[in-house]
Amino acid sequence: MTTTSAVAPPRATRRRSALHRREHRAAALFVAIPVIGFLAFVAYPLVFAAATSFTNWNGITAPAPNGIANYVRMLGDEYFWKSLGNTVFLMLGIPLGLILSLLLALAMNRKMRGTTFFRTIYYIPVISSIAAIAILWQWAYNGDFGLVNQALAYVGIDGPNWLQDAATAKPAIILMTVWKGLGYSMLLYLAALQSVPRQLYEAASLDGASAFQQFRAITVPMLRPVTFFLVVTNIIGGAQIFVEINIMTPTGGPEFSTATIVWYIWRQAFEYLNMGYATAMSIVLGILVFVVTAIQFALNRRSTFSIE
Repeated sequence: MTTTSAVAPPRATRRRSALHRREHRAAALFVAIPVIGFLAFVAYPLVFAAATSFTNWNGITAPAPNGIANYVRMLGDEYFWKSLGNTVFLMLGIPLGLILSLLLALAMNRKMRGTTFFRTIYYIPVISSIAAIAILWQWAYNGDFGLVNQALAYVGIDGPNWLQDAATAKPAIILMTVWKGLGYSMLLYLAALQSVPRQLYEAASLDGASAFQQFRAITVPMLRPVTFFLVVTNIIGGAQIFVEINIMTPTGGPEFSTATIVWYIWRQAFEYLNMGYATAMSIVLGILVFVVTAIQFALNRRSTFSIE
């Protein structure tokens, strides 16, 4: 008995050790899959793009190093600065979209018939193909038979040729992007509104707070995390707008008025085969988006609201 009891613990330890090793191998396999994907599809392309930005490369022949020539060229490229300015201008639709989506969420948060139907209607553009939506709005904006001008004609307004006029092309695209993203932001705001404790509003009402004071002191602060998320994601998405521009204004619009930075990068890379210059612009765009996002995080930390 003494011999058996002395030998048993090492066997159990060996069994546990073998089981642990198998578990560790399985865990390592599951962890390795996303790591390999990150290295193959994020890290390597990023390093390759950074290296390529210092070369003269057409995508076919071997890259030829040219130092910082691409970045120097960028400083004097008026089309680069104009496309960057167009991209920033199109982001003016972000606050407009957030305000409209919040108003819709406040309306949908009320107990009334048909809210489910309207939520579905507003969310359909979000799940629809962006290419199909761009084509639909391109037809709607047509100066001769477009739906927008036909609607304006009923009230005696002679609408312009929206996408062929430098003064109206960007506002037209802003309107389309706001319309497409309205349902997504509305549902996030609606979910946040429904999670606000009713006791806060009841206590504020007992203290004599008006509806506007309750909205300013309770609703807006409680919605700040959702607003922060939407602002950051919309800025990142707005900096990458491409499909809408390429379909609705395939030449960059009249007087290059709708060309965005990603559209210009694509044109330099795949039409003019200036891959080195295009990657240099991509690096600059990535840095700008990172800086703007970091500023948003810093501002959000400073304005953190807490309710005791």
